[in-house]
Amino acid sequence: MDFGYSARTERLLEQLRTFMEEHVYPAEAVYDEQIRSNDNPHEQPKVMLDLQAKARELGLWNLFMTHGEWGAGLTNLEYAPLAEMVGRSVIGNEAINCSAPDTGNMEILAMYGTPQQQSRWLAPLLDCTIRSAFAMTEPEVASSDATNITSTIRRDGDEYVLNGRKWYTSGILDPDCKLVIFMGKSDPDAPTYRQQSMILVPADAPGIEVLRDLPMFGYRDRLGHGEVQFTDVRVPADHMLGAEGDGFAIAQGRLGPGRMHYAMRAIGMAERALDLMCRRVLQRTAFGGPLADRGVVREWIARSRMEIDQIRLLVLQSSWLMDTRGNAAARSEVAAIKVAAMEVAHRVVDHAVQAHGAAGVSDDTILARLYAITRALQIADGPNEVHLRTIARLELKKYA
Repeated sequence: MDFGYSARTERLLEQLRTFMEEHVYPAEAVYDEQIRSNDNPHEQPKVMLDLQAKARELGLWNLFMTHGEWGAGLTNLEYAPLAEMVGRSVIGNEAINCSAPDTGNMEILAMYGTPQQQSRWLAPLLDCTIRSAFAMTEPEVASSDATNITSTIRRDGDEYVLNGRKWYTSGILDPDCKLVIFMGKSDPDAPTYRQQSMILVPADAPGIEVLRDLPMFGYRDRLGHGEVQFTDVRVPADHMLGAEGDGFAIAQGRLGPGRMHYAMRAIGMAERALDLMCRRVLQRTAFGGPLADRGVVREWIARSRMEIDQIRLLVLQSSWLMDTRGNAAARSEVAAIKVAAMEVAHRVVDHAVQAHGAAGVSDDTILARLYAITRALQIADGPNEVHLRTIARLELKKYA
């Protein structure tokens, strides 16, 4: 394995570092203030539009997309360190059009969409003239087991009729959201993993009702996490993504790169937290000396450095395996990075919060927000226990 960065990655990484320092970090407070000032808190603030225009100008756009005809054409291994860099800021990914849920939605449209679907939805998503949402999780069932999903997709002539209630449908409250990818059961009598389908739903289709905007540990994202009722929503038959029953296969195709994105962003969050912690303990004095001289603080810093570097290597290995052997071959490693990266990031952020004292739990730093994000993402996109189950099953299979 050669984890040396390609010349293109090195160049993009340096560009991104400058972009983050000169434009993104200074814009964080402005972004929050403009959202507070907007009549609609889910509307895109002007500062983000300015950041995106600058990113386009610099060629830092759609870097996540491995499919060359649609995006930058970087490999997973090439993109991984870039995802870490922008992950240092909660607005970094959006600034370069590499933010969820659009990234996953764009990937599956590139992989499974028809030319007509790609023209209508993928091209404007890549151009960021529209946004999208992904409707899978349901409030009434344990959606960590996707076979539990009860929403229905029923064929009626030249249309499909959709019914069900979803929640934590990220992106649904954005005024620019024009597409919802909906997952539901199209054939409850089919084999277990052929019962579900995914279908493309115009966000303004009659029968879609956003019931409420859900917080995440008290924080409300600009994109919004909606609880949404779908009641007799009619969609043309040609809006089916892939074929009927392909829902699980499409979901699996979305997982590998998406979890690498999450993991490398988590490493970026951890690096930001470690940076803040080191600066803080060098500046603060308590009980007769700098906090940086306390043994417990030095242990926090040392363990954070080791754990961040360890998980980075594991994510790079997973990325390399996806590139060289395919997503299926990297299944155990992909599951591992989703668990380990979030646990490490949360632990590092927790130490940084402790080092900041009262300031760590306030909104005066980014730490409280990072604490909430790294904890919530141990549930979102599959809870840790599901990934651990996968790793254990694959490990035991070697002994069967």
